[in-house]
Amino acid sequence: MIPLSVPHICGNEIDYVTDAIKTGWVSGAGSYITRFEQDIGKYVKTEEAAAMQSGTAAIHIALLLAGVGCGDEVIVPALTFIAAVNPVRYCGAEPVFMDCDSCLNMDVNKLESFLKYECKRTDKDLINKRSGRRIKAVIVVHVFGNMADMEGLKELAENYNLKLIEDATEAFGTYYNAGRYKGMFAGTIGDYGIYSFNGNKIITTGGGGVLTGRDIQKIKTGRYLAAQAKDDPLFYVHNKIGYNYRMTNLQAALGVAQLENIEKFISIKINNYHLYKKELKDTADMELLDGTVKARNNHWFYALFLKNGRQVRKEWIMKLKDWGIECRPLWKTIHTQRMYKNNQTYHIEKADYYLERVINIPCSTCLRADDIRYVSRRLKELASHCHL
Repeated sequence: MIPLSVPHICGNEIDYVTDAIKTGWVSGAGSYITRFEQDIGKYVKTEEAAAMQSGTAAIHIALLLAGVGCGDEVIVPALTFIAAVNPVRYCGAEPVFMDCDSCLNMDVNKLESFLKYECKRTDKDLINKRSGRRIKAVIVVHVFGNMADMEGLKELAENYNLKLIEDATEAFGTYYNAGRYKGMFAGTIGDYGIYSFNGNKIITTGGGGVLTGRDIQKIKTGRYLAAQAKDDPLFYVHNKIGYNYRMTNLQAALGVAQLENIEKFISIKINNYHLYKKELKDTADMELLDGTVKARNNHWFYALFLKNGRQVRKEWIMKLKDWGIECRPLWKTIHTQRMYKNNQTYHIEKADYYLERVINIPCSTCLRADDIRYVSRRLKELASHCHL
């Protein structure tokens, strides 16, 4: 089996995790947590980073820090993993779903149209005309590691007084190499940024995440909330509702080792992406989707677009599985999930279009060139036998 995406354990992981075990610091405190936070901050050039139990937990905390509460609304992508949206409901707020662009990221033009024509401003707030609710924030996801249009999103957020939360859980290591934010990493441009280190991410802590942000004190508050909001840890005084969202020292030890190889992993991802492009260049029926040319994208996942593949997507996935190649479809669009069917959407078109025509193909940093050539050969074989 050629897996879709698996961890690459090739450095000091066993040594650091063993050290954490020997010291007895295995839970939500320990030197590796501090070291991991510092290393993350140094890498993405942010002054404060708070390690947490998951990317989902970090999104929840970011929403709380952004002041999102009961009766508010948050604008979110229709095409993403559902963990980017569920925390809106944790806060008692409601999501409003926005379409994607040709890079699968939030459509900035449609967002601008929605804010301009479907909302009204008061002295303090932005009000959704249809629902009468206050819109507090926008969650943007850098899908598959490709930088979203942060220049446009940041300008809209500032113009409409909205908090901008970057779900960079798939985009660790992606940064702008041109434009207004040249040199800035995904997750450090908006008000808050979130990274995930689940087992399938470009580096892993087994399960874990990090919260970053431009306001240092806010991120410190986020760390406090994630540790049960202890005001006096000796006598168990808590002045706020807190959460058990701490990363463990064992996870952080794994993360410290993984982070030492991040640039190596990204280099492998980029090289493998270009090898796939080369192998598939003569096939008119499919292509790998590109990201913005303004960024060094980490190419976490490879999105294969079947130009007329609405009828064959499922068939291809099952046939590739029979050949020992693990693939997956895009996520079912969130506004069509049972619990969100009654939520407001805004001109969802491209999300449904790409959902029916895109599959993800193997992208692990453990992939060999021969694996990529085999996958490509099987894909071309499918294309030659199936009418797209």
